[in-house]
Amino acid sequence: MRALDIGICGAGPAGLAAALLLHRAGHRVIVFERFEAAKPVGSGLILQPTGLAVLDALGLLPSMLALGSRIERLHGADAASGRTVLDVRYASGRNGRFGLAVHRAALFGMLHRAVLDAGIAVEAGRDVAALDESGERQRLVLADGTRPGPFDLVVDASGSRSKLKQHVERPTEPRALAYGAFWASLSWRGDGFDPRALSQRYRHASVMIGVMPIGRVEAGGAEQAAFFWSLKPDEAAAVQAQGLEAWKDRVRSLWPATEAYLGQIGSFEQLTLARYGHHTLRRPAGRRLAVIGDAAHSTSPQLGQGANMALLDAAALAHALGSVQDLSDALARYCAARRLHVRLFQALSLAFTPFYQSDSRLVPFLRDTLVSSVARVPPAPAMLAALVSGMVADPLRRIGLVEPDWAARDMPGAGTSCEPPASP
Repeated sequence: MRALDIGICGAGPAGLAAALLLHRAGHRVIVFERFEAAKPVGSGLILQPTGLAVLDALGLLPSMLALGSRIERLHGADAASGRTVLDVRYASGRNGRFGLAVHRAALFGMLHRAVLDAGIAVEAGRDVAALDESGERQRLVLADGTRPGPFDLVVDASGSRSKLKQHVERPTEPRALAYGAFWASLSWRGDGFDPRALSQRYRHASVMIGVMPIGRVEAGGAEQAAFFWSLKPDEAAAVQAQGLEAWKDRVRSLWPATEAYLGQIGSFEQLTLARYGHHTLRRPAGRRLAVIGDAAHSTSPQLGQGANMALLDAAALAHALGSVQDLSDALARYCAARRLHVRLFQALSLAFTPFYQSDSRLVPFLRDTLVSSVARVPPAPAMLAALVSGMVADPLRRIGLVEPDWAARDMPGAGTSCEPPASP
């Protein structure tokens, strides 16, 4: 395809990765960001082999490995009995797969620096409100009334509250999920915690506490951990009204080892309240418009696929534009390449959510008894590892990527500062 003028709305992982991929393909790219300064939002996340494969294609994997913390296991236990009810090990899968837990600021910083180093324009403080589709090519309509463009293609990477997805065939808005979470980024304290795992404790499905090493924000920085506590967003004010110490007492009564993290929290202002919603666009494209990342699909974080799906979307769009000469055909190819994988993981995330965040007593009972037992019987461990890795439905082949043989690659830097524990 000839070189296109492309406007990208949103400077999150999806928008920045798309900017890099499309710029490298020879297109003329401008990124518009509504904040006065592009910045990350949130605490930690796990880059799965899917997201790592995209970073590898961008040549950014070594830098990310040097900052992140290698994750080999997802482990969860009942807070009252200590009984293991979730134990997913990447080693049960293929190719030496692993996850890489990172601070969102580290991922953002790496992508943002790469975009600036490539000479791609990033215009901050530019709140995109709509599209002007009156001409042959698209113009953006900003909140201040200005209309940048025209563009051959607009990429909407502005998140779940996107104002541009109204321009697709069947726009949908996220349906608010009952549970969210308090999140905080704190200093890593290893005593009693597996440095190669996302560790969780559950009380039924109404309480979930998590601790995960997330490496460093920048080279030479201190190691950090993501700490979270699930709750209903509309109950957050009541929790705060009861006081910080009352909340801490509740947390430490369920997981005494978290005192190492609770002692670092001096006020509720250190906690970010995350709200989650679920929606999936039937066709994430319109006339000269492609929708990627959370703007195209958002859900609960139970399978940890959000940022990884966004990176896959960016790679899929770039691959589609490089595969055919007609823009309409390329957008159709992008939608087709991501359809099965997105719908499958959206459905699975929605199905898994009640097992870990709901008011049900029956569902967590099944989780802690029947499901946890079945999960230990082959081939269930390998299937769960593939599910967590995001590799079900082979998302890479459809977008022109090949999964590296992780076991055969030199992977220094991924959490090397933490000594792996003995297997229980």
